[in-house]
Amino acid sequence: MSEQEQEPLTIQPAQAALLTPYLPPPPPASSPSHSTNPKKIHVTLTYAQSLDSSLALAPGLRTVLSGAQSKAMTHFLRSRHAAILVGAGTAVADDPGLNSRLSSGSGAGSQPRPVVLDPRARWAVHEGSKVIRHARDGKGLAPFVLVDQDRFGMELGDASGVDEGRRRVLESVGGRYIPLKARGPNGRFEWVDVLAVLEREGLGSVMIEGGGEVINSLLAPPGNGLVDSVIVTIAPTWLGRGGVVVSPPRMRGEEGAHATPVRLTDVSCCPFGEDVVLCGRILR
Repeated sequence: MSEQEQEPLTIQPAQAALLTPYLPPPPPASSPSHSTNPKKIHVTLTYAQSLDSSLALAPGLRTVLSGAQSKAMTHFLRSRHAAILVGAGTAVADDPGLNSRLSSGSGAGSQPRPVVLDPRARWAVHEGSKVIRHARDGKGLAPFVLVDQDRFGMELGDASGVDEGRRRVLESVGGRYIPLKARGPNGRFEWVDVLAVLEREGLGSVMIEGGGEVINSLLAPPGNGLVDSVIVTIAPTWLGRGGVVVSPPRMRGEEGAHATPVRLTDVSCCPFGEDVVLCGRILR
């Protein structure tokens, strides 16, 4: 791990104050142990994009967009959520650490629980994965990996099932695979099911970081009805055509007419270095 990856990050109090109204409230001293209501969970959708709404130059290609100050902001957000969630594509392409490196003097909260949506069990997690190293070194928590329950029950050694070696790696640091029925289109999970699992695990808030399919699915109905706040970092660059773009599907209303576009309300924005961070809530 490089020295830069180990350095603690700081955020200015004025910047933290801008973000706080969009963050989950502190957990109550006591809360119900179990519930099937997914909206007990505060959902924050956050991502970094270029001026042309691109997340990456190409699918599977890691593309750094955030500057130093907006990166610190991201780690502040992570520290204020119980869980941080990404899709399998992000886990495969970026080998993310999924922890918070915010310094204790910057109002850091606890470490978030990494959650990876991997219905097809394609993330080859191993001992060298950053998230596993962080968990083993006490710098983060071990991940929960959600897989299609039909694959979870397959015999060991089946190439399309859950690999036993990966299972041992996860469990050795306190993580695990969690089976879940993939009821959505194209073998994807339904968001209400995902949130119900997180709530069952005692996770009262989740910060969803990507990738493209995950973000676009949460900006379109019915997923956007589950999102409490949206925080977008806009980098002063254009990536050009052919990249991974934030562009949710255009919805149709009655008789084929265009549905009302998704819009943010209660919007605030602030420069973080050369980046601009925009916060808002989806207009209901």
